[in-house]
Amino acid sequence: MGKLLLERSAFLAPVPVVLLTCVGQDGSPSILTVSWVSVVCATPPMVGVAVRTERFSYNRILDTGEFVLNIPSAALLRAVDFCGTVSGEAVDKFAQANLTPAPGAKVRPPLIEECPINLECIVRHALPLGSHALFLAEVAAVHADADVVEDGTIVLGRVAPLTFDPFGGDYWSLKEVVAHHGFSEGTMPDRVEKKQIQQRK
Repeated sequence: MGKLLLERSAFLAPVPVVLLTCVGQDGSPSILTVSWVSVVCATPPMVGVAVRTERFSYNRILDTGEFVLNIPSAALLRAVDFCGTVSGEAVDKFAQANLTPAPGAKVRPPLIEECPINLECIVRHALPLGSHALFLAEVAAVHADADVVEDGTIVLGRVAPLTFDPFGGDYWSLKEVVAHHGFSEGTMPDRVEKKQIQQRK
């Protein structure tokens, strides 16, 4: 079966599903569901987030230079979808989605208490690209629920994060480990952690 030449697009899927919180100059918070998010640097730890320039949250991020990436579990799917379909200009998303704001340690935007992982971020560069602007931000603080951490490390299987197909519009959940990095060279032994994750299901 041969290849088909399709319409040009930035097809990378799936992508993570994240609830981004930001504030206006008056301190009023808002939530934006974003999926075009990636790690871009290890030292210093930095992430990249692409936001449409017409979004209500865009100018808030641009003005304050801060946001929080809140990683939701699959249990928050309805809130995730809601926050991605209505505008924070007209709706208090915290109230309508039954989410709880919590103070951060380094930035003004609130954490979302119900999300098991929260990354406080400070914008270092803002790049207008076209339909989207890319915010490159340094991770200033990381918060995690105690029950998703073991020996100081976040256990992904306990978080049960969501991914998104931006071209099909579908949410997917991460369900199983299929291999560990380095397995193809036979250098990585079977990990105790994999067995532990399986036992937690």
